[in-house]
Amino acid sequence: MMPLSRSSMSGPVKVVGGRSYPCRMALEFQVVVDSGDPHAQADWWAETLGWAVEPSDETFIRHMIDEGYATEADTKRHRGVLVWKEGAAIRHPDDQAGGPRRRVLFQSVPEGKTVKNRVHIDVWAGDDAPATATRLTGRGARLLHEGQQGPHHWFTMTDPEGNEFCVS
Repeated sequence: MMPLSRSSMSGPVKVVGGRSYPCRMALEFQVVVDSGDPHAQADWWAETLGWAVEPSDETFIRHMIDEGYATEADTKRHRGVLVWKEGAAIRHPDDQAGGPRRRVLFQSVPEGKTVKNRVHIDVWAGDDAPATATRLTGRGARLLHEGQQGPHHWFTMTDPEGNEFCVS
């Protein structure tokens, strides 16, 4: 890879290790989890993390159907509310409009989980990790492994659809 020349960059430049890099704003992202039932997964993870399921906008959904951009088949009722069938998201409760967004999107996929995750969520519970792991097992999680490295102790678990995560 060729280093960028100053003339090819607009805006501020940072030099690291003799190479020039354009200074950029940090990007926001969301984590997306493939799911058999995205709404049930969103409910489970929202309760697990103390986050909030994003509310559905039934007026917007109806408008999209009326305008021909979607059909009734693209929707379903979840807990009595009209929702998009293909996905549900959760958000950190402290997120404010215009501020950083911490979001997990659960999207519908036709196939079930078959191999180990390449990315997983770590739930930080501190001294409450053993009790948290026990509580989550009572809610449908499954304990796979208890690990320890020096003083650090964790529980590798799966959520109700088999996605691995850790509690530490």
